[in-house]
Amino acid sequence: MKVAEIYRSIQGEGALTGTESVFVRTSGCNLRCWFCDTPYASWNPEGEDYSVSEIMEQISVWSSRHVVLTGGEPMLFAELIPLCNRLRAENYHITIETAGTLFLPVECDLMSISPKTANSAPDATEHQRWNRRHERTRFAPHVIKQLLEAYNCQIKFIVDQEDDLDEIDAYIRHFPVISTSQVYLMPQGRTQQQLEEVETWLKPLCLQLNYQYCPRKQIEWFGAVKGT
Repeated sequence: MKVAEIYRSIQGEGALTGTESVFVRTSGCNLRCWFCDTPYASWNPEGEDYSVSEIMEQISVWSSRHVVLTGGEPMLFAELIPLCNRLRAENYHITIETAGTLFLPVECDLMSISPKTANSAPDATEHQRWNRRHERTRFAPHVIKQLLEAYNCQIKFIVDQEDDLDEIDAYIRHFPVISTSQVYLMPQGRTQQQLEEVETWLKPLCLQLNYQYCPRKQIEWFGAVKGT
């Protein structure tokens, strides 16, 4: 499995915000969001190949019992199955962060799905091939259905403009089993100032629509840097 980084930090998004966790960031992604905040795991994938045993050895250095498997797209790697089996056998809490376009039968306590809506597509002129591929693969309803049936899920959307909420509403209506308590809306931005500008109108709308507002605390705490 190609891994960009393994580090201990604090979960800054979703239901487990504030939880000390060990993050295993896989390198490689089947999508190319224009606003990706980890391009070293997608647009320009970095990292080295690690065996499951080598990853477990790195995780064991820290005392945290929460492990977040993220990316890139961790579901690209079949090695995720034996890794999750090892983590489960050693009583770790497992969160998997995925775009919801691929399915693997993994052990998992929280499946954190970040669906990619139309606002995520890369520029069609500058990245013509990736734009086509991204649009073709970003929505896989059969995979989302599998994940919702098999796991405890939270659904996190990146919101860039108010118009995005119409698409998010249509997306959620496509899957009636999703409750608003599972839905987190996150502002698009890589700086605290950008996040706060979106927050001024997004947070009140979340209250109005009964969605959870997700402020992306890791950027507030650490900035948009590796190892956070």
